[in-house]
Amino acid sequence: MPAVDSHAHAFDLTRQGWGGDRGFDIQANELGTAPQFLQVLASHGFTHGVLINPLGGYGANNTYMLEAIAASGGRLKGVALLPDATPETEIHRMVEGGIVGIRFNLDFPTSPPLLGPMGERALARAREVGWFAQVHYHHGDSLIAAMPALRAAKLPVIIDHSGRPELPGGLRQKGFRALLELGRGSDAVIKLSGVFRFSQTGSPYVDTDPYIAALIEAFGIDRCIWGSDWPFLRAKARTDFGPLLAALHRVVPEAADRDRILWTNPSRLFRMTS
Repeated sequence: MPAVDSHAHAFDLTRQGWGGDRGFDIQANELGTAPQFLQVLASHGFTHGVLINPLGGYGANNTYMLEAIAASGGRLKGVALLPDATPETEIHRMVEGGIVGIRFNLDFPTSPPLLGPMGERALARAREVGWFAQVHYHHGDSLIAAMPALRAAKLPVIIDHSGRPELPGGLRQKGFRALLELGRGSDAVIKLSGVFRFSQTGSPYVDTDPYIAALIEAFGIDRCIWGSDWPFLRAKARTDFGPLLAALHRVVPEAADRDRILWTNPSRLFRMTS
């Protein structure tokens, strides 16, 4: 059965240098090239992956990601950052090069904004070429502020990293409740990734299980995808692909359901073929 890791990053300083507009620096131990990522996927039985421009390192420059997709033989797709000044010719190149969506980092000032006139233009351009909007945030209040724009976007929406709930706040915290409401009242997709970012106990991340289960219930199994977040930028502690995948298996014990999360849903969303 083919499978997609729906969230990873790749960097190669021999191909592209760091961007001056980067949101944060990439440390030496966080570097990983696209060929290395494909090797990681193969070693865990995965066939496809999605590269995300994280704003860190390369900033809004998508050059290496496009190069990596072109060299992957159809195994990789990409989610880009789209600055307001991006020319139409570049958007066409991105579409042809395997970019399937654009990302908004709600809590990074250097990110292309989701709200306001620039955000409206970015969403309109995404609609024109059939892209989705992928949203990452650190604080639930940011999602609440963005909710009207997301509901009005008229294009598919993906929420990153399980919404990054703050575990001391419990399942009833305001931002997580808003995320569950989005799942129940829209066609948004949740990415069941990033548990190492909000777990308080660390691997095997058992304390995140109730939150993942609540997200699956709210969004439904057909609007759930999974990503490793390799190579684990800004991780709080040692992180590996295997334990993260095992955490998904623990919360989703049925193989048929995992197949939908790991292949059926992402292959449809990212337009991948086996």
